[in-house]
Amino acid sequence: MSYQVLARKWRPKRFAELVGQEHVVRALSNALDSDRMHHAFLFTGTRGVGKTTIARIFAKSLNCERGQSSTPCGECGACRDIDAGRFVDLLEIDAASNTGIDDVREVIENAQYTPARGRFKVYLIDEVHMLSKNAFNALLKTLEEPPPHVKFLLATTDPQKLPVTVLSRCLKFNLKRLLPEQIGGQMKHILAAEGVAFDADALAEIARAADGSLRDGLSLLDQAIAYGAGSVRAVDVRAMLGTIERGRVFALLGAIDAGDGAALLAEIGNLAEFSPDFSAVLDEIAGVLHRVQLKQLIRGYDSVEAVDDAGIGALAAALTSEATQLYYQIAVTGRRDLPLAPTPRAGFEMTMLRMLAFRPVVAGEAKAPGTTATTPVGAVPARARAAPVAPATPAAARPTGAAPATVIGEPPVDAAGSASGASPAAVDLNDWTSLIDAAGLKGTVGQLARHSSLVAIEAGVVRLSLKPMHEHFNLPAVAATLEQKLSALLGRPLKVRFEKTTAAHEVPAEAAQRERSERQLAAEESLAGDPGVQSLLREFGGRLVGESIRPEANGKTVEK
Repeated sequence: MSYQVLARKWRPKRFAELVGQEHVVRALSNALDSDRMHHAFLFTGTRGVGKTTIARIFAKSLNCERGQSSTPCGECGACRDIDAGRFVDLLEIDAASNTGIDDVREVIENAQYTPARGRFKVYLIDEVHMLSKNAFNALLKTLEEPPPHVKFLLATTDPQKLPVTVLSRCLKFNLKRLLPEQIGGQMKHILAAEGVAFDADALAEIARAADGSLRDGLSLLDQAIAYGAGSVRAVDVRAMLGTIERGRVFALLGAIDAGDGAALLAEIGNLAEFSPDFSAVLDEIAGVLHRVQLKQLIRGYDSVEAVDDAGIGALAAALTSEATQLYYQIAVTGRRDLPLAPTPRAGFEMTMLRMLAFRPVVAGEAKAPGTTATTPVGAVPARARAAPVAPATPAAARPTGAAPATVIGEPPVDAAGSASGASPAAVDLNDWTSLIDAAGLKGTVGQLARHSSLVAIEAGVVRLSLKPMHEHFNLPAVAATLEQKLSALLGRPLKVRFEKTTAAHEVPAEAAQRERSERQLAAEESLAGDPGVQSLLREFGGRLVGESIRPEANGKTVEK
């Protein structure tokens, strides 16, 4: 027996087997069971979502030998013949290749004759929008006053091209594009039944590439099974589709947020070794940024794609919402302009460098007069270039409840900041915030560091404690970058080890947030108590809007 492709083998034969079109199934089932049948139905939607499949199941429901119902038996002669495509009273017409009036005239002439075998003569006209104007005019009269034994089922991907006179004579059903999780769920069911091994990540990649079409998804699944020699693995699917692992997107955006041009170019070089489709990579970046923005702006947002929630959460905390919007716009514009670039890689590189060039300046970075808020490619952050870091933070300024970190077996640092084998920068190894600043840790790496507490530096290991609520920052690629930055700062190879803790103490990020809140409250109280401000409020009947008040770094207060 010849091989049958999955899209045909697993084509639904009953309404209950359809995926994602419950609103259509409900309406048709109720009409069939109550015998309130219209004479013409129009099914619209993108390719591969079930238009002709629904029409065939509907024809089977009308002509099942055990009676008209929404649950045809699937076993009688009529049901089997319709499934096999040889039922004499189901006439399928491809309007794309039969567009003329002569083709429609034959349909009209035959419609008056009673069915040869079934209860109804069913005309299924696919891509009906392709009919010519004269053909539509010829069909219109029959649509308006059809014989009682005739049903018209029209399917189209472009309903805007249908004359309103035709639309007004049909019951219209809009079929939805399928969600990736719906496509992935159906593929998982099929592969389990077929006995094919698969990775969940591989199915997620295929489901996204299907772009809402289950038929396209099953065609890609067939291709993936062949490519993987009988199994569906994520590495094979990415190579087949020219897509990339989601973690590489996080690494690209992390390098941009950190202002690290060298790391960005290195990551692009690693990416290019896989010969990806760079337009698909930009699509992937835009998709990640979309989810990041939802996480940032929608309270309680939970993604339906839980596989990468940790990375999305880390980026959402690292980026400002304005930066997310900016990067998203650059990504979609870069994808549009990619065909105009000298090479796809050059166009992709310029898109990523554009994100880097227009990266918003963070606190502590200088901005030259009259320039945009950018950081030059490869520039060393201002805090990392600064003079020796201040001495150890006094005990009163340490996080509440946190004991000083112990440093065991490390070379001593003299007053000038020099030590055998140590970094020339003078840093206090007990002051974790100073180490973070001196290492220039920003972006996702900075978020991981600032949500951790220093336990000890001993025997070449930096021991950090991390609360369970901050675990989503601890991604392998981010932790590896943290190791590199700290090793470069202290001039020797270091490993970073994270230990879970439930201790109630402030990490640097929480301390910084508390200080900002205190400065904000002080600024609001300062303005509210100013006699001049009070006079203005009385004279003009105004009020202070707390959100508009911003304390400046020099201690002054401004109101926007």
